[in-house]
Amino acid sequence: MAYKSNYTYVNLPVKDLNRTKEFFSSIGFEFNPQFSDEKAACLVINDNTFVQLIVESYFQTFINKPIADVASAAGGIIALSADSREHVDQLADKALTAGGKQSKEPADHGFMYVRNFEDLDGHLWEIAYMDMSAFSQE
Repeated sequence: MAYKSNYTYVNLPVKDLNRTKEFFSSIGFEFNPQFSDEKAACLVINDNTFVQLIVESYFQTFINKPIADVASAAGGIIALSADSREHVDQLADKALTAGGKQSKEPADHGFMYVRNFEDLDGHLWEIAYMDMSAFSQE
């Protein structure tokens, strides 16, 4: 039987937790206070997916190598789905207004529309809408 996780937690190091929480709150995300304190904040993506934003000094206690400098090199991309093209634009525009940076030009593939941004620490995020009707089940 294949492994299936009930929950997904992505852990990201951040420099300034309060600033980071303000950034993601202004985009429209919420935090779970049960798993948040002065060292970390639990960003809720959906009922089963969370991003634990962890102050760098505390994050370092979980690893045995240096924290990557994602401001100058990519360490991964957190990709999230949106309900529509308009929702993609809404989320990406909010991220840019809140201080994020556009990391790539928007991509329109017809059946899929994607916008990208860097958060305040340089982590890469992708917001995408995919028109599933383009994949007929004939």
